[in-house]
Amino acid sequence: MSSKTFRNSCLLVLTALIWGVAFVAQSSGGDAIGPYSFNCIRSLIGGIVLLPVIKILDSFQLTNRKPMTKREWSLLLKGGISCGIILCLASNFQQLGISAGTPAGKAGFLTACYIVLVPILGIFLKKKCPWNVWLGVIFTVIGLYLLCLDERLTFQFSDILVLICAFIFSLHILVIDHFSPLVDGVRMSCIQFFTCGILTAFPMIGWEIIPNGTHWIQSLYTMDAWIPILYAGVCSCGIAYTLQIIGQQDVNPTIASLLMSLESVFSVLAGWALLHEVLSTKEIFGCVIIFIAILLAQIPFENLHRKK
Repeated sequence: MSSKTFRNSCLLVLTALIWGVAFVAQSSGGDAIGPYSFNCIRSLIGGIVLLPVIKILDSFQLTNRKPMTKREWSLLLKGGISCGIILCLASNFQQLGISAGTPAGKAGFLTACYIVLVPILGIFLKKKCPWNVWLGVIFTVIGLYLLCLDERLTFQFSDILVLICAFIFSLHILVIDHFSPLVDGVRMSCIQFFTCGILTAFPMIGWEIIPNGTHWIQSLYTMDAWIPILYAGVCSCGIAYTLQIIGQQDVNPTIASLLMSLESVFSVLAGWALLHEVLSTKEIFGCVIIFIAILLAQIPFENLHRKK
């Protein structure tokens, strides 16, 4: 593994950490002002946060992919808008599923099913995975089941929404894998958030602002709304999704999905550390299996075999 690949893998783990902690904010924020309003506002905040970051990076010449030609700008806009449309669909399906009744732990498991979908979809794009990565995927699914689901496994309409979200997130990972080596990652992330926020504004206005009117405005005056919005906007959107775009460079998309599935582990550990929730033996065992799966997927068995 090259130093750049190792660094980018660490960025993806950091991404998963931020997303894991943000799951609580996503749940409480959606309850406070509505799923579309939460996603719209946090996405726009994520885009706004990145504007000064882009300015600083340009001032200190810290980016080597600043678009200069019309073709480069066209490619950047194509990538950013494509990612924004997919992110809009995925995040809103997820938020709707959580608001409709899917518990956070179950939603985390169903969302993380993209780790199975990414390598399957990758086959059609001629992206092959070695056997140890497929084995890591299987181990991760087992670990996520132990971590997120209890014995009372039921299936409802809200779960279907979250499963749809998992499929769309797998497309998001593959689209980022295509564009991230070609354009400036921070700029593409900024464009995707503004695209996602603008598109989400339409259902927000039609289904939340107009029907609720005064009540919707009053909900914005509470800290219960703004604390999760700001965390989700600045950290989950502005920081984590940008780290995802940067981190996926030179990392196999299936391995990237495995690393980002640590989101479920971190969400449970955050509940233990911050909310003093108790981890059961089953949950601890699930965390251990997922960490083993991540390590297994990272071992370059093919290279080791060639050296013998």
